[in-house]
Amino acid sequence: MSLEYKSCKNCDSNFRSSYKYCPECGMKSKEELTLGVLFYNTINNYLLYDSKFFKSFIPLMVKPGFLANKFIAGKRLSFLHPAQLYLFVTFIFFFMFSFVTNKQELKLNQEFNKATTEIKNELEAQKSDSLNRIELYNTLKKTQQFTGQNDKVIDSIVANTDFSKSKNKISFGYDVKKVDSLLEINAPKNDIYLEMGMHENPYWIEKIIYPQVLKFHQEQNIGTIWNSMIKATPIALFILLPIFALLLKIFYYNKGKYAYHLVFTFYFFSYLFVVFSILLIADFITTVPGWIDLLILLSTFIYLVIALKKFYNQGWFLSYLKSALITFFFLIFVMPIAFVALGFITFLLY
Repeated sequence: MSLEYKSCKNCDSNFRSSYKYCPECGMKSKEELTLGVLFYNTINNYLLYDSKFFKSFIPLMVKPGFLANKFIAGKRLSFLHPAQLYLFVTFIFFFMFSFVTNKQELKLNQEFNKATTEIKNELEAQKSDSLNRIELYNTLKKTQQFTGQNDKVIDSIVANTDFSKSKNKISFGYDVKKVDSLLEINAPKNDIYLEMGMHENPYWIEKIIYPQVLKFHQEQNIGTIWNSMIKATPIALFILLPIFALLLKIFYYNKGKYAYHLVFTFYFFSYLFVVFSILLIADFITTVPGWIDLLILLSTFIYLVIALKKFYNQGWFLSYLKSALITFFFLIFVMPIAFVALGFITFLLY
């Protein structure tokens, strides 16, 4: 009696038709793609206790440097790939954070509209102040022969009299009222740009910036810009990750290839976003005291020291010193520059 064989749809291996699973990859021999199968595969890959995610999650949180060491040593099938783990964790974080940013967007837009209204009122008050000073000056000059006040006294009275309700000197850097007037009569955009301060022969960057400034002036949606910036942050982080790995390479120049440092960076940033996610969930449930947030954030630095110590096999003092220097350069120089650039690009593209 001849044996019947079938081909696995997943890996194309041949196996006996009596087998329920492929001996090579473990794929079920007869499995139709249904909604239940789709969700089961997703949950099995990420959420079940024997999944790679859970096998990676616990060491990630309680064994600093463990996963990076295992991956570099070649044990790569038992745990989730560092890039996959990072993508999954950041997806969860930014999904939850989107609920916060949506509320912030509405609040920022409301606050900014309130602020611009106050600015316009301030400008009106300044205009009224000037008219009142002229009127006072003319009155004092007319009565000068009766009061006996000389021009110096009159100028002093006019200068020291306070007509305004507010003393705030706020400005957008251009005449808001004139720009609004030009918009009301549908003036050419170039005339408005010139009123806002653009040169008659503008540089290429001015041609990009001033249309966005006018758009911002009309819409006043600073919250939308903030929300767009937050949504673009995951992309920015993909630039920051290699930079952090480069800092590791500089401080540990004789400790392996750049790819080794990148693996460590993926796992470390995955840990950071797990911590941020926990803080976010805690804030959803209750108000977490600021000192607890601070302690948790400080614990991430301790985690980095331990992880560097175990991954690079150096002493505690050197691990602490290099952790401090890397954190200092990254937080003080790299991140501010990156997020200023991100904010500028977001403003140009929103």
